[in-house]
Amino acid sequence: MSTHTSNRKITTANIRQMKGKGSIVSLTAYTKPMASFMDPYVDLIIVGDSTGMVAYGFDSTLPVTLDMMIAHGAAVVRGAERACVVIDMPFGSYQESKELAYRNAARILTETGAQAVKIEGGLELVETVEFLVSRGIPVMPHIGLRPQHANALGGFKAQGRDDDAVGLLVKEAQAFEAAGAFSVLIEGVFEKAARRVTETIAIPAIGIGASPECDGQVLVTEDILGLFSDYTPKFAKKYVDLSVQIKEVFAEFEREVRAGDFPSDEHCFGLKK
Repeated sequence: MSTHTSNRKITTANIRQMKGKGSIVSLTAYTKPMASFMDPYVDLIIVGDSTGMVAYGFDSTLPVTLDMMIAHGAAVVRGAERACVVIDMPFGSYQESKELAYRNAARILTETGAQAVKIEGGLELVETVEFLVSRGIPVMPHIGLRPQHANALGGFKAQGRDDDAVGLLVKEAQAFEAAGAFSVLIEGVFEKAARRVTETIAIPAIGIGASPECDGQVLVTEDILGLFSDYTPKFAKKYVDLSVQIKEVFAEFEREVRAGDFPSDEHCFGLKK
């Protein structure tokens, strides 16, 4: 049962105020129906560029385009009456310059109705975040394992392995906080690194494969529902395997059609015996 008690739309300011409570609930969504299902139970819905792998079958998130993210984002917003919606900016849409980032982020917010954007990067993007925030665009930076940077990072490897790496993550998070970010997402890092980041910033740290000490948690919805089997990360808990039920339904439909049992009279317009 949902713990929400108000029908008021959750804003980025509300999320920021949840620092230290450890209870921010977040999932990914790419369609209106899925957003509608989760809306009563989550605080944040992230329209991730993970849709490239989950829905389109790409090997990475790199082929995802701005137009794709806007289309999915608009669909999710139509299904999210309460949750704060954050949309990923895809690879190449913000790295070139802060001006390009602003133009594309503005398109995302105006064409979808979402509340914020998410960008992957480190210290090189602090100026961009400050530029966006100062112009009315809330930003959630994404640090640690950054899928858009998998080629540069040498694959999908856990980050924050040593003291130097932990120190860099803390420096990045603090710099983004100073630049005006309303929260930070930390992905695929060693637990001590995520815990250290969470302790040293005054904005919420949302973890995915990070630490139970983070201010909130997010997972890819298809992972927890058993709807994506190409790759299952260590941190993804499968709460149910809906793929089994779905295949059973498909098999039953096939059997009924081949046997002539579907459609029956109740499924036909104006059929009289």
